[in-house]
Amino acid sequence: FCYRFKNLLIVLQVLCFVALVASLEVVLGHGHGFSSQYIHRHDGPAHAVHVHGHDGGHGHGHGHDGGHGHVDYYAYPKYEFGYKVEDPHTGDIKSQHEHRDGDVVKGYYALHQPDGSVRHVDYHGDKHSGFHADVKHSTHHIVPHHGHHGHHY
Repeated sequence: FCYRFKNLLIVLQVLCFVALVASLEVVLGHGHGFSSQYIHRHDGPAHAVHVHGHDGGHGHGHGHDGGHGHVDYYAYPKYEFGYKVEDPHTGDIKSQHEHRDGDVVKGYYALHQPDGSVRHVDYHGDKHSGFHADVKHSTHHIVPHHGHHGHHY
């Protein structure tokens, strides 16, 4: 009986602690974080590509592949994704979107900085011109809040 009573007492203490933590969350009123994401895959048909001169990765060139050519698969690269995070508790606010079609990648991301400004980056890249990014910072003017308005006599 004493063993069961001690176990019951421990369970009640844990439940009281959990209830206390839950009530503090309600009382303190920290906002809820938000996040979302999406991914659109555009998988095309994969085509077999025969790789000649493959030696099984041994570097000897003696045909360790049993006389058969190595087969790899190639599918046209195409995708799109994005995500967004808004966490008022930590101040983590950011988003990104990117899409690729073949050798061309385009996208943007936005990140809220600790000073209140927002960094916006638009980027694109391809195999001919390389990677390019346009970075802009928008300023956010923080207006000080004064508790009293009007005249003081």
